[in-house]
Amino acid sequence: MNEHIQLMIDWIEDNLTNKFSLDELAHYMGYSPYYCSFKFHQVTGISIRRYVLLRRLYLSTKDLANNKRIIDIAFDYDYSSQEAYSRAFKSVFGINPREYQLRQLPVQSFFKLTINNKEEWYRMNVSRKIEVEKLQNGNKELFDQDVLNILNGQVMYEEFNNEKLMGDSDYVPFNEAMCVNTTTEQVFDKEFIKTRALGHRVSVEDYIQKVIEPLDNLFHKEYKYIVLWFGEDMFCQMNLLTILAYLEQSQYDGRVFLNSFREDEFKVSQTELTLGNYFSVYKEVLINHKRPSIELLPVMFQAIDIYLDMLKENNAVVKYISQNKDLPTSELVNRLLSLFPTIGYGDSQYIDLINKNR
Repeated sequence: MNEHIQLMIDWIEDNLTNKFSLDELAHYMGYSPYYCSFKFHQVTGISIRRYVLLRRLYLSTKDLANNKRIIDIAFDYDYSSQEAYSRAFKSVFGINPREYQLRQLPVQSFFKLTINNKEEWYRMNVSRKIEVEKLQNGNKELFDQDVLNILNGQVMYEEFNNEKLMGDSDYVPFNEAMCVNTTTEQVFDKEFIKTRALGHRVSVEDYIQKVIEPLDNLFHKEYKYIVLWFGEDMFCQMNLLTILAYLEQSQYDGRVFLNSFREDEFKVSQTELTLGNYFSVYKEVLINHKRPSIELLPVMFQAIDIYLDMLKENNAVVKYISQNKDLPTSELVNRLLSLFPTIGYGDSQYIDLINKNR
């Protein structure tokens, strides 16, 4: 069956700039439109029309970055008008195409899906050192002693710290998963620690040792620059939002840079951030579970949409688990990790979901 799904994907990719027709895809495959739609969604966790929408819009960001005329891009991807394209673009990225063209802010990547023989999506690994060297050529001051690098997770921290990838600057990890369990308004205070420990089913002492103590430099040293290393996926972006909320609460007055990246490819997009609204967004999203009322980076806007969708009882991941609950847990976890890269959950989050839905 996976070979058939790959044939569908290949046909879709060859026709992304043409008017999409499910009937034509079905005719090419030799199956009914319903069967093609059902099997595609069952295997990939996404509908065909959603896949086409996301692929077209993501590819269009490259055309925008090359200053191609927006109306030409709209027609290239079979939109009836520039306005229709702009509405679709903003619904996914949170800003309109012209704003993106002017500012070129980071967005979540959506690449062609490829299924290999082990039923996992193919991922490509690239040396982090090469990408960091490119950053050093552009912003040498971020490699000094007045810089704190906050890295998403212990593994990334150990690699950066051991290799001194950012020169003489300091490094700390944020070992959390803010996209699950409840939180509190004041970040990193006693109530926050107690609440998060309870959610993770660990003792307060264990939570402090794993999450709070590694952040000691953030709490007790002053830095001219803070560089935040967080991936594009929802998991990383909710962690990022929490750190930004804390920086505002602590009245940090230095400069803040976000190095946003894809976990598999580690292609970094660097953006300087302006503090001022992230605490209000943190409260809206992670506490009140509402969409934010202000404009955000497209990559965070997309992540918030995914986060709020994951709070629904019958979200895409739960549906996939329900359809494949007879699989061994280890195989099902591997499939979920591969099929839903924009979510960014780890093994433990997926195991919890599997256990709840079996």
